[in-house]
Amino acid sequence: MITVANRIYVSREYAEAFEKRFRERAGLVDQMPGFVSNKVLRPVNEGDPYVVFTTWQSRQDFLNWVRSDEFVKGHAQSGTLPKEAFTSANVLEMHEVIQDSARPGLEPEPPGGPFKMH
Repeated sequence: MITVANRIYVSREYAEAFEKRFRERAGLVDQMPGFVSNKVLRPVNEGDPYVVFTTWQSRQDFLNWVRSDEFVKGHAQSGTLPKEAFTSANVLEMHEVIQDSARPGLEPEPPGGPFKMH
């Protein structure tokens, strides 16, 4: 199992529009094989990023998503906010789950090496 955290730095003036975009998301990721969950986390401290946090059964499942037509369709509205809505470039992080208290029998994700998007 893996998690992917996309840290997105949003200007305070665009926070409501950013959140609305996620509430109205296409939801195509929900149907992808290996998809477990998607959480959008709002920062409580000014200057901290929003975090779009997804969980996947495997690294390969996530890679299949980002290489799919559904990914392109699901991110089509990403360009609907102006450039000034973002205060910094987003940061994408992948983590291998080695323990999950909600899944006591979970086998740790085997080490997969560095992550390359393409």
